[in-house]
Amino acid sequence: MNIRTILFDLDGTLIDTNELINESFLYTFNKFGLEFTREELLSFNGPSLQQTFEQIDLDKAEAMITTYKQHNIAHHDEYVEAFPNVKETLTILKEHGIKLGIVTSKIRDTAIRGLKITGIYEFFETIIAIDDVSNPKPHPEPILSAMKNLNADPTSTLMVGDNHHDIDAGHNANVLTAGVAWSLKGEETLLTYKPTYMLHDMKDLLEILEV
Repeated sequence: MNIRTILFDLDGTLIDTNELINESFLYTFNKFGLEFTREELLSFNGPSLQQTFEQIDLDKAEAMITTYKQHNIAHHDEYVEAFPNVKETLTILKEHGIKLGIVTSKIRDTAIRGLKITGIYEFFETIIAIDDVSNPKPHPEPILSAMKNLNADPTSTLMVGDNHHDIDAGHNANVLTAGVAWSLKGEETLLTYKPTYMLHDMKDLLEILEV
């Protein structure tokens, strides 16, 4: 497969922040007198914080976002780690000249912090965060922005993510897509959005690219 550029979502794809995200939501909802189960939290995994909190309470959305971010940043380093075989796979991809980028719905500072803590920051030539775009995933803008920075062609670009927003954004940008089976949403759910590939281990990328 002639893939020359790979764009990755961050949380839930390259780095495991699932518990951090859940705890940040639960803390925020508790502060505002709201109750959600952990199963219900799954629907908040993927959209931007603004999209999520505006759906819950438009008037209190900004205050909720502030509370969430404060808790998330304060406890960030306790939870974050890379998923298995991420660093090893990125190393091999880089050695074979594959251009790598991040397309995330996190704010830039927190995204960079996560990348540096897990030791994978240096692999990426571009990072597109929520504060770099007007329209978050599933709108194609974040992917198109990353491709522009990397001078990438859509026919040889792959978007990898753990959420249907990643897959839909890839479709909307006319690039190849890959879901990850370790997604909290589950492999079967991701398959309904018709990704080009489904990864069961990050090393599966090496087989797809034949490197």
